[in-house]
Amino acid sequence: MNSWDIRGLGLRPHSPKILATTDDARAIVLEIPAGESLSDHQVHERAWVTVIDGEVEITTTDGEAITGGPGLMVQFAPSERHAVLARSTARLLLLLTPWPGQGHPGPVTDEERAEVRQRAAEHRTSP
Repeated sequence: MNSWDIRGLGLRPHSPKILATTDDARAIVLEIPAGESLSDHQVHERAWVTVIDGEVEITTTDGEAITGGPGLMVQFAPSERHAVLARSTARLLLLLTPWPGQGHPGPVTDEERAEVRQRAAEHRTSP
């Protein structure tokens, strides 16, 4: 058995922490500061997003929207585009399955991850 205190994990904003990866799924926790977002994106896997702390607004490109706090769980089909706005600092648990999903590009090196984070930080600060 493995267990985690998701609320007690020390996280840095926009730096997802992989809790577990198996042949079937991946569990990730992340924190989004109030007023910031995960802009329109998609993943190759089916995704479940559960709000652990804070309040978020989740939208899809089809115009669907839902707002909620702790206990809200939203499911997305593989490649379904969506965005997540943190109305208050939010901690999210993401479950991705199957892992990796069809078409997933494979493992990312630490250097590639750092480059993606740098581009994201530049995007957040650009007008």
